[in-house]
Amino acid sequence: MEKKKDKKMEIELTKEEAPGTYSNLVMITHSPSEFVFDFIAIMPGLTKAKVVKRMILTPEHAKRFSNALQDNLRRYEETHGEIKTRGKHDPQQPFNYGGPLPEA
Repeated sequence: MEKKKDKKMEIELTKEEAPGTYSNLVMITHSPSEFVFDFIAIMPGLTKAKVVKRMILTPEHAKRFSNALQDNLRRYEETHGEIKTRGKHDPQQPFNYGGPLPEA
């Protein structure tokens, strides 16, 4: 029996997506079939924040994403030192943007 050759997947990054999108808050909600990540940009002095990107993942992909993020955070801190946080939620950040309640 012949072995299947490893096929490499090509991933395209369009010029529109290449600069990325800034976010300093993410709100996460879920149902039995999906996780919804609302990435939000909060700017100082403004009373409104904008959802700049919404990503919807299956529970399996959300778990893989979580594991990959944990691995990358560990490697980052090994190289650059511990990332300091101010606690679970920053009281300066409003959570009343009209969407789901924040979980992260």
